[in-house]
Amino acid sequence: MIDLFKEMNPVMQAFIGTLFTWGMTALGASLVFFVKGANQKFLDSMMAFAGGVMIAASYWSLLAPAIEMSAEGPVPNWVPAVVGFLLGGVMLLWIDRLLPQMDTDKYLGDIKDNKAKNRTALLVFSMTLHNIPEGLAVGVAFGALASSGTESTLAGAVALALGIGIQNFPEGTAVSMPLHRDGMGKKKSFMFGQFSGMVEPVSAVIGAVAVIFIEPILPYALSFAAGAMIFVVAKEIIPGSHEKGNVNLASISLMLGFAIMMTLDVALG
Repeated sequence: MIDLFKEMNPVMQAFIGTLFTWGMTALGASLVFFVKGANQKFLDSMMAFAGGVMIAASYWSLLAPAIEMSAEGPVPNWVPAVVGFLLGGVMLLWIDRLLPQMDTDKYLGDIKDNKAKNRTALLVFSMTLHNIPEGLAVGVAFGALASSGTESTLAGAVALALGIGIQNFPEGTAVSMPLHRDGMGKKKSFMFGQFSGMVEPVSAVIGAVAVIFIEPILPYALSFAAGAMIFVVAKEIIPGSHEKGNVNLASISLMLGFAIMMTLDVALG
């Protein structure tokens, strides 16, 4: 099996690698099926946990790699991170203002509260957006094999896909649980949760095919996704987890989510 994988085209290797990362996202999202009769405190804590996961992922999965990739670039290494980060926040601000004018009932009709509906839409969008540059990164790593093709480069690409896949487990949970908390059914919450990882195989193939063109803009794309996620956490996730008065529990849960995601990112980085 391993020898067969080594002999595959780098594009196919990238696709298979991100099928794993998508599967881990779906596995994390599936935890929503095991929540039975959860009370408001538990649901608020899970929403705050999601915020902690997103904050940690924004730095260790997105901003730190973006800064590292920019070290040999034509501009100071902090420039792509700052530019992409701020643009991501501006993009989400624009989308937040646009959402009330959009008909979201087709997909989010089972969430009755309009504020929760907007929060749900922003959460799903930002987490999906965050997975696009991760998929591109895997695609670029495998696509580079076409020019180098060394054993060590293949091992690095596989390790990257493995690391992102394991990190995607809590991220899938971070989408499905808050959606269920806001009134969405378990099946639909799972579908949206796993959908956030579905973009990775597509973007990985694009990255592997267009490795020469994608690599220079990757730091900006990673930072853009980080800015979008931080905007959602600051505007929707933290205030939402405090709505019912469970402030201390939500704060502890956010720190726990941050600590777990930080541990995964650093240990697998």
